Amino acid sequence: MSDSGPVLFLIGASHRTASMEAREKLSLSGGKLEQLQHSLRALAGLREHTVLSTCNRMEVYGVADRSAAVEELQALLCGIGGMEAQAFERIRLRESGRAAIQHLLEVAAGVDSQMVGETEILGQVKEAYAKAQAAGATGAVLNRVFQKAFQAAKQVRTDTAIGEGQISVASVAVELAQKIFGDLCRCRVLVLGAGEIGEKTAKAFRSRRAADMTVASRRLDRAGELAAALGAKAAPFEQLPALLAESDIVVCSTAAPEAVVTPAIAGAALRHRAARPLFLIDLGLPRNVAPEVVELPNAFLYNLDDLARIAEENLAHRQAEISRARALLAGKAAALWDQVAARVGGSGGHTAA
Repeated sequence: MSDSGPVLFLIGASHRTASMEAREKLSLSGGKLEQLQHSLRALAGLREHTVLSTCNRMEVYGVADRSAAVEELQALLCGIGGMEAQAFERIRLRESGRAAIQHLLEVAAGVDSQMVGETEILGQVKEAYAKAQAAGATGAVLNRVFQKAFQAAKQVRTDTAIGEGQISVASVAVELAQKIFGDLCRCRVLVLGAGEIGEKTAKAFRSRRAADMTVASRRLDRAGELAAALGAKAAPFEQLPALLAESDIVVCSTAAPEAVVTPAIAGAALRHRAARPLFLIDLGLPRNVAPEVVELPNAFLYNLDDLARIAEENLAHRQAEISRARALLAGKAAALWDQVAARVGGSGGHTAA
């Protein structure tokens, strides 16, 4: 990246470049997003920026007047994640110009997702852009790039079959539970956290005849709202040890900065369950369930990466549609780059190691 003029760039890491442990370090939970936003506003030479933070990626899109600003931004990311610069460079995704645009378009369209073709990511990209725009962090370049990304994502849905027969986190989790328990009608399901992904997974279990469901959240009012929507019971989060002992399937999707289901809590629950298995679905990042829980007898634990690997096994029949979507987006990215290149030093862009 040269200092010949402004540059459009992307820097970050995702499930394609980083392990779950590394993504946990870079996760912008517990006030870290606000800390980063404050630092970015004060970063000299950074004209525009948008931060995209999800369970599977942490990416900053921006326009910088100088390459040093991007280096300083990288140092900020390392500092927030408590990561050595060399460790970050091994997992980072850093692109500029047309390549950065291409990546954003593929992200928004669900082509770059762990669950290829999923639709939730488009909403997350729109939300990230709306927050940046409301904060005055975007300008002429990012406004055009993001708005065109949304249009391209819609066209991919219309012109390809990338979303047909999609395998979602929820559907994989339900299929795994059926392999363990068989008929789910007698299973007791506990939903920890009242977020969107937990709600969708709970609805998937309800659609497979899981009737006994409880929602627990640190905010009892939010747990009550979701429980009412699901036809379930609400419980205070403080009852977690007792709730675990009574439940067969636990869907974990809290925003906690550390594990809420520890080996001690899970072990105590299992001792009260005789030989009945406990199936834990960890949809959080940072993870809600300590990885050591999988070593306990009769405990079955699957996290986001586990579910994605299972879904990928069923992806072969959609590879042709993925290729079509990427080709469509490449054409869109090239045309969009031609429109904004004059504003940001039109070198064409590349991926930097």
